[in-house]
This record gives sequence, structure tokens and C-alpha cells, in this order.
Amino acid sequence: MGNKVKLEFISSESARRVTFKKRKAGVLKKISELMTLCGINACAVIYSGSDAQPEVWPSPEEAFRVIEKFKDLPAAQQGKNMMDQKLFLMNAINKLNKKLGREQDKAQRLERELLLFDWLHGNNFYCLKTLMEVIHVLDEKIAMNEELCMKAFHKITLDEVVNG
Repeated sequence: MGNKVKLEFISSESARRVTFKKRKAGVLKKISELMTLCGINACAVIYSGSDAQPEVWPSPEEAFRVIEKFKDLPAAQQGKNMMDQKLFLMNAINKLNKKLGREQDKAQRLERELLLFDWLHGNNFYCLKTLMEVIHVLDEKIAMNEELCMKAFHKITLDEVVNG
């Protein structure tokens, strides 16, 4: 694995210029690959402190065309996928919270199934809560089986209609 680069200002002028040149080339290559692979329009405007004019990629005309196409979109659609760091982090937190909820539900289901397994193998339960958990698992299993039976019934019925 490559060495991790510290993301901090490069104090050496010459090292900063070299890094800028290499990173800029890498970014432009990625944009080009993205355009080719996904069939999208993209452009880049890169301002550098050492250059009087910004660099426009792939060309000023193409960049102008892409930007005008973006400006022609309704305002709501323009901002649809735009986000600042705060919004990005809030979205990431929401996604993680949803995933956490799904994992907690999964863990509860597995715990209930373990209780059912223990009960089926003769372990007695005297706690009402534990019995309720076992009943809940049984109800879930019955509902799943009923749903599978209904799907099979509809498939058989549909096959009879289609095939006569």
C-alpha cells in the first residue's frame, strides 16, 4: 500500500507546484474517464495562484456549453444533487442511522429465532417476555409461509389461465 499523504498546506513552493501539476492531471484524467464511462458532459475550471488565467478543460467553448446547459435547468433541479460539507455529513449520518436500525432489527430477529430454537429443543421458559418473543417469531414464520403459499397459488392460477 502507498504511504498516506498528510492533507496540509505544502510550504515548499517547488514541491507545491509539482504536486499541483500532478494532482491537476489526475483530476482531469478522472473527469475524462467519467465522461467516457458514463456518457456525461463535464468540465473543469481550475484557478491557480501562479497563472493569470484559469485553466478551462476540455476547452473554454465546451465548458461554456456545459455551464449553459446547467444554467438552463430549473433552479430546483440545479440544486438537487448539490451539497455542502454539512449537508453531505448529515446525509451520511442519516444513511448510517438507517443502516444501524436495519442491523438492530436483524439482531432482534436473530435473538428471537435463537429463543425459538431453544424452545423447540426442550428448554422451558417461565418468563412471559421470553414466551412473547417466541410467539412473535412463530407469527413471523407463519406470515412468511402464508405469503409464499399465496404467491404459489397465484402462480398456479395464472399458469392455468395462460395454458388453459
